[in-house]
Amino acid sequence: MTRIGSKSYWFRRLYPRFLPILVWLGTVACVVALFQRRAERFEILGFAQGQVRHVKATSPGRLKSVSVQLFKKVSLGDTVAVIDTMLDNELLLEGQLKAQLDTARAEVEHLMAQLVPTQESMLAEAANLETNKVEAQRRYAVDVENARVRILETKALLASDRVTLEALAMEVKIVQELLAEEAVVPYELQKAQVAYNTLKKKIEENERLLEQSEQDLKQAQERRDEFALLQMQHPSVGSALEVIRKEIAVQERLMDDLWVQLEALELRHTVELKAPFDGVVVPLYGRAGEVVLRRPGESILCRPGEVVLAGESILAIAEARPREIIAYATEEQIDRVQEGMKVELIKKRTQKVTIVESRVVHVGPTMERKPERLWLNPNIPEWGLPILIKIPSGMELVSGELVGIRSL
Repeated sequence: MTRIGSKSYWFRRLYPRFLPILVWLGTVACVVALFQRRAERFEILGFAQGQVRHVKATSPGRLKSVSVQLFKKVSLGDTVAVIDTMLDNELLLEGQLKAQLDTARAEVEHLMAQLVPTQESMLAEAANLETNKVEAQRRYAVDVENARVRILETKALLASDRVTLEALAMEVKIVQELLAEEAVVPYELQKAQVAYNTLKKKIEENERLLEQSEQDLKQAQERRDEFALLQMQHPSVGSALEVIRKEIAVQERLMDDLWVQLEALELRHTVELKAPFDGVVVPLYGRAGEVVLRRPGESILCRPGEVVLAGESILAIAEARPREIIAYATEEQIDRVQEGMKVELIKKRTQKVTIVESRVVHVGPTMERKPERLWLNPNIPEWGLPILIKIPSGMELVSGELVGIRSL
């Protein structure tokens, strides 16, 4: 009893002294375990990035309008810019068409010159005809051909005037733009407008004359056909006018072709540029050294009225919500990084911390230079292996926002 009591006494006396030592040893063991656990995990910084696409001109032309502003939201398929196609090629085509029209007009005059002596010859032979019906038949035929020639001449004149009117319209537009920029005096605009209005009035009068000529041709054909029902056409009439008829038919086909081309030339084709996806208009920066591309108060490269080339960027659109996070693993972490591995994404805003799980989607093949914002020392460049991590649904990030990443 005495021995047991002595051991209990010493145990009670030494226990308070050994307890702190035991606690300290336990704490050291926990710290060592935590450090080992931490050594097996890595923690790096990455940033959210979304897709950015440049909206570029598909053909050379003049920028007609830009319907968006900086940082404005756009939806897939929205029209963000409209381009008027350039007229350099069309001006060359216009010159060619004018030359062909001049040739057609000269041919019409030649046909008229041939028609006059033919008509006189037919009238001279009318005295030797047995009846007045033959003379009338020839007169009706000549009237029809005269009406067709007048129509061809009017069409040629209208086509040439339409081309000139289009050029005057473009001149009025250019003078208006120059007047808005105070590069010319108002008199220049008035002069250009008067020339345009005068030619337009002339075209309207010729169009009415063309309608009247077509009615005259129809009436002449009706009179000729009615007369043909009364008596057979004299053989000499067809043979005398056959050559002119064929030449007129050739000129009619040529005039029809030129007419179609001129109508296509008169149409002012425009190219509409659409938003490639839902996003936000972002600043459009030039390459290094291209400081002139930036204007005070705006970051859109081109303004309405400026000439753009095919492939030239007009504005840029970034995705409203980023899809992925890019980070860079150090050389010590390369062996522990692989596609498909689970990671934790840590987002901290003010006092709120959000932690979600995700996976590594891709691992880059080579070491790359990190963006400057990820350098520990802004004066010392750093390199790393790029890794791409998918942003899970429900995690709201802004493009460029920093995110902590650690393995699981």
